[in-house]
Amino acid sequence: MRASDFFRFPKSLKAFSYFFSDESYPWTWLPNIEKALLAYESFKPRNSFLKSVKKLFSRASAIQIGDSVYLGENVKLPAVCTIGDRVYIGDGTEIRSGALIRGNVIIGKNCVIGNGCEIKNSLLMDHVQVAHFNYVGDSILGSHVHLAAGAILSNLRFDKREIAVKVGEEKIPTGLKKLGAILGERVQIGCNAVLLPGSLVGRDSIVSVGTVFGGVLAEQKIVRSDAKNIIIDRKYV
Repeated sequence: MRASDFFRFPKSLKAFSYFFSDESYPWTWLPNIEKALLAYESFKPRNSFLKSVKKLFSRASAIQIGDSVYLGENVKLPAVCTIGDRVYIGDGTEIRSGALIRGNVIIGKNCVIGNGCEIKNSLLMDHVQVAHFNYVGDSILGSHVHLAAGAILSNLRFDKREIAVKVGEEKIPTGLKKLGAILGERVQIGCNAVLLPGSLVGRDSIVSVGTVFGGVLAEQKIVRSDAKNIIIDRKYV
């Protein structure tokens, strides 16, 4: 199982590509997000379109900004949001009202981070839509992934033990106590679906509305719960 089985690293983020090997397990990318951002900061890129976000807003702005935050061209920011330390936001991405980007986050170009969403220690590639009220923790989302309203990528076991990934009959230890989801390109996660810690979803697959899923889902599959609605007559007292 390699990162290249799930996604290709986009050209828009090539400044970080050294830290993310296509041949490694995809979850090994997570500890490298902070390293990549620290290296980027020390390099002090000369690209004219990258600016420190603090220079773009007055003190009266309701946007709270951490250190080492970089914006690409035509990034849209709302009146109210919070961006923590070490965050890179690519060209044309839109951040909507009330979003919380806690830090150590790389976001590619033309993405949407919707209202009330929280993201931490994650890598989002190009054209990713995290629509409304989502939690994305310690996760990697390939290009064109879509999270519908309320979808949650949980990242911590109740017992706080190391997370293992089960592939067939084999359990692969990750060495991580916090691991959300690895989502391949064009994956769709339905409204109010929950992915358990260490879930991997292959390219072009769907986790349907309200489904709780954990494990590895192969490419071009759909997983949905078997719950059925029961309709009865309403009785008035």
